[in-house]
This record gives sequence, C-alpha cells and structure tokens, in this order.
Amino acid sequence: MDSRALLERLIAFETVSRDSNLALIEFVRSYLAGLGVESELIYSDDGHKANLWATIGPRDQGGVILSGHTDVVPVEGQRWTVPPFKLTQRDSKLYGRGTADMKGFIACVLSAVPAFLASPLSRPVHIALSYDEEVGCLGVRSLIEVLQHRSPKPIACIIGEPTQLKPILGHKGKLGVRCEVRGLACHSAYTPDGVNAIEYAANIVVKLNEMAERLKAPDLHDARFEPPHSTLQVGVIKGGQALNIVPSECSFDWEVRTLPGQNAYQVVKEVAEYATLILTPRMREISAACDIHFQPLVAYPGLATEKHSEVAKLIATLTGLQEFGTISFGTEGGLFQQAGIPTVVCGPGCMDQGHKPDEFIEAAQLDECDTVMSNLAEYLRAR
Repeated sequence: MDSRALLERLIAFETVSRDSNLALIEFVRSYLAGLGVESELIYSDDGHKANLWATIGPRDQGGVILSGHTDVVPVEGQRWTVPPFKLTQRDSKLYGRGTADMKGFIACVLSAVPAFLASPLSRPVHIALSYDEEVGCLGVRSLIEVLQHRSPKPIACIIGEPTQLKPILGHKGKLGVRCEVRGLACHSAYTPDGVNAIEYAANIVVKLNEMAERLKAPDLHDARFEPPHSTLQVGVIKGGQALNIVPSECSFDWEVRTLPGQNAYQVVKEVAEYATLILTPRMREISAACDIHFQPLVAYPGLATEKHSEVAKLIATLTGLQEFGTISFGTEGGLFQQAGIPTVVCGPGCMDQGHKPDEFIEAAQLDECDTVMSNLAEYLRAR
C-alpha cells in the first residue's frame, strides 16, 4: 500500500488519547505480518493500549529507530468542515485528525517496509509506535525500558513529528505541577477566623510570575529557541463555593518549559520552599490543618543533539538539508536521548495544523517523506 492509502486507514482509527489504540496497533501488526515482519507489543498496565516494536534487517547491529505516536488529540468543541476521522482531499491537502500529528509519518514508514525488505540492509530499521504521547509522553517509557535491557543499542532515532521535514536537533523540556491549597472555611463576615485558600494560592501565583520574569534574563537565553528562554505559566485554577464563604480549597495547575540543560525541578523546589517557609506558617497560626501540597502531573526532558553528531549527519544526508533547527513543542525525543539513543526530530507536515479543526497535511509532504524513507533504505543498504 502507498503512503496515502495507509494514511486513510490510520486516520479511520479514533485513537484519541483517552481511548484504546489497540485496533490501530493490530492493523499495523497484521500489515507487517503480511510482509513477513514480526512485531512485539508492550502493553499498558491495564492492557487497553500498546506500543509496537518491529525490526527489519540484521539483529546483531545497532539500527535506526523510526518513531511515531499513535494517539491524537480530541475533536470535541472544534468546528470541523470535514469528517475528522475520514481522510478528505481538497486540492493538494489531505484533511483528518492526525494527518500532520503524526499519522502521516507513520503511513510513510509503513509504506517503505517493502523497500526495506528488498534492500539487504547493513543495519536494521526499527519501527516504534507509542501511545499516550499527547498526555505527557507516557506510553513510550515502557518501550524504552525494554530497549534498555537489549543489545545492541540502536545507533539513532528519528522522531517523525511534523517539522516540514526540516531536521530538528532540540526542543524544550516540560514539567507540569498541581498546587493544592487547604485552608479553613468560615462565614465571610468573619474572615479573620478563616484561612482563604484562594488568597494563599494567589500568593504562589504571584511568586511564579516573579520567577518567570527571572527566567527571561539575557544570560539565560538560547537564541536557537523561540522564545529564547524558559517559560512558566498557570493554566488552570479552581476554588471557592460561594461569595459569602471563605474558601477552604483551591488548586491550580502550572507548567515550566525549560531550555535543555536547565533544571525544571529547581523551579519547583524554590516555590515549594516559599510555600513551606513563608505561607504555611501564617496559615497554621489559624489552623494546624492548613497545608500546601505540590503534585507533579507530567514531565519529559528537553532534547539537545549536537550538530556534528552522527545522527545529525544522518538526517542531513537523508533530507539533503544542512541547516538544523529547534521546535517549541515537546516530543518523545528527550526520553530516547536520555536512554543513550542519539535522536533527531524530522517528519512531514506542519505543527501549525496540529491540534486544530480541519487538520491537514500537504500531499507533497507525504511524497517528500517517501523519498526520505527511500534514501534511508539506500543509506543502510549492504554493500
């Protein structure tokens, strides 16, 4: 099957992160088996989702991983003019949820399997499909854990997130945190007798804003990124029951996106110390039951690959492009790199279309990605 036909099949699987991806995984497994390629599934703890791992070529050599996530973001609340889970072509654009992010890449990888099989490869090609990337790069961790105990280790990983097939060597890391404040409720006419959880939460938000300003310091900049500094923001806040009740509960979710090499947990440590040393004692002057708690929600590392590395040279050879860039969004790449597997990001489509209604990929991008896969087969051909 060509990449467009495969994309049509993949889009039809409604693999929103909250749902199972097993139907898509079984389709891919069957497709590979029909070509004589065995695959291995690494299931989630509840068995409702799975990663897929397959190898084409010699198993005594470190190979190149082609990695993609199978989950997509929801479509509810978005105004689509085409069916989101049915591939629709208008002029040169192919519409559907996941066309850009990132089933287009997966379709090109699967379409290239016959070419990989036809070429006696000097090194193997590994196909890695994951789940729950969109909710924190969760599923791929169990796959990477399995790889850590195997030899030989892959020599390179290409994450096929949409970059318009431009080679990407870096992105920021992310740490998401929930802050929960427990105060003491009372009638609002007697506010001194209570502990206003919202007000104490607001103190922490102000502290985070001050820290965000410090992260903008010029000596902390990396001009390769946009924005060129680490960022910090509060995204969700909840609290209170009625205007005449001093609120006893408030929670808010915040995130820090750090440049490679900067420690997100140092930010959490600083704000937690502020809460513990300054705010909590004030609260407990009224009630010893008051507390402030920080709970990590999601975390993944940034990616920083050297431009003179072998994996950078590889992706430059495959794409014909010698200029490398960075991206603002996160990927599973930092996790692969953390496991000792040199990683780059390069895939068809543009993230400007990702996560939006009427998501699309240019048909020409699929053709170009097919060429990259053909170049990889030639690069790895045994001579």
